[in-house]
Amino acid sequence: MVSAIEIARIVLPLLIVWGIAIFVVTRLKLNHQRGTLGKKKSTAAQSLLDSLIPLGMLVGCVIGMIISMIFSFTFSSAISLGAGIGLLVGYFAYEVYGKKKKVILN
Repeated sequence: MVSAIEIARIVLPLLIVWGIAIFVVTRLKLNHQRGTLGKKKSTAAQSLLDSLIPLGMLVGCVIGMIISMIFSFTFSSAISLGAGIGLLVGYFAYEVYGKKKKVILN
């Protein structure tokens, strides 16, 4: 019989990543409805802005793989948590980089 701790070790990373994904998707949806998504003037800056969330997920996966090699995490849990945390970090980077700077002229 499987103990409750083993079930929690399997389900908890998925619940954490699920919560992060729901948070990011709802925030992006609200920003889209308000019309406050980040826009940049140059195409290179816009491409970087659009790539921050997927790049955060890739970096999170790589960090999760490295952590699973060093510590006693299961590989799948480390990758899923790494991708979820990378999604969150990528979203925050998107928000910070996408803010419009207000210039006040005297």
